[in-house]
Amino acid sequence: MNKQFLTGLIAAPFTPMYEDGSLNLQVIEPYAEFLIKKKCVTGVFICGTTGESVSLTTEERKAVAEKWIEVAKGKLKVIVHVGGMSQVQCSELAAHAQTIGADMIAAMAPCFFKPGSVNDLISFFKPIAASASRLPFYYYNMPSITGVSLPVHTFLSEGKKQIPNLVGVKFTHNNLMEMQQCIHVDNGAFEVLHGFDEILITGLSIGVKSAVGSTYNYVPGIYKCMMEAMENGDIDTAREMQWKAVEIIDILIKHGGGVRAGKIFMKLAGIDCGPCRLPIAPCFEKELEETRNELKNTDFFKYIN
Repeated sequence: MNKQFLTGLIAAPFTPMYEDGSLNLQVIEPYAEFLIKKKCVTGVFICGTTGESVSLTTEERKAVAEKWIEVAKGKLKVIVHVGGMSQVQCSELAAHAQTIGADMIAAMAPCFFKPGSVNDLISFFKPIAASASRLPFYYYNMPSITGVSLPVHTFLSEGKKQIPNLVGVKFTHNNLMEMQQCIHVDNGAFEVLHGFDEILITGLSIGVKSAVGSTYNYVPGIYKCMMEAMENGDIDTAREMQWKAVEIIDILIKHGGGVRAGKIFMKLAGIDCGPCRLPIAPCFEKELEETRNELKNTDFFKYIN
């Protein structure tokens, strides 16, 4: 399985909800059409951090996965995040993803009872990946959320010995030395998916070929321009595009970060994903208008069209 499965931009979709916090699955079809029409993203990474996975029940996560696979229509690859606190639940979600036709699966480390070593992490993931043995499996490394900071390059090299379908890592961290170590494990045998939108240019500069992010939902054109500029050796344009992204992300952080503010941004882009599930605070009309006015000072509205 040591080949490139993913290239380009992978959007991490929000999970649409009604005001009462229940799932609003009917929004997913126009959401997918919105992404497909932009022709900037090659896939979706569903039920991850942006998708509020840990706030969803097992059955809700299955329902979201089924709907995305139904509406992707072969035009978007669907990577289903199956990670969680329970190995049994994760294995069930992985098997379900394979059954319904997902393209890949991924899982973050458990973040309550944490693995204390690389071997512990391998042991946790081994039956999960085996439950979807025909699908490529990615480790979702996000130490700022999970609190698990084990050496990822060691996990990849050692994990492959026990997890045959391990193909790479979603690297949501700013440790660029470790990212390079992952890129060079076994002479480039593993895919490294860049996970920090605000520093994508740095990942591209050291060799990543694909990225997963929440801001690719609404302004993927900025990042597509950046990737094309880097491929063409146009560093000045790439830097300009990264700065455009940073200006937008600065407002995103001000209003609660990628999940909460991201749903505000999506509503302004024309796809209403509703509120987040508690304990993430709701957004009210006044804040929506404040955000709209702040984004007018960026290229947000230029690139959502």
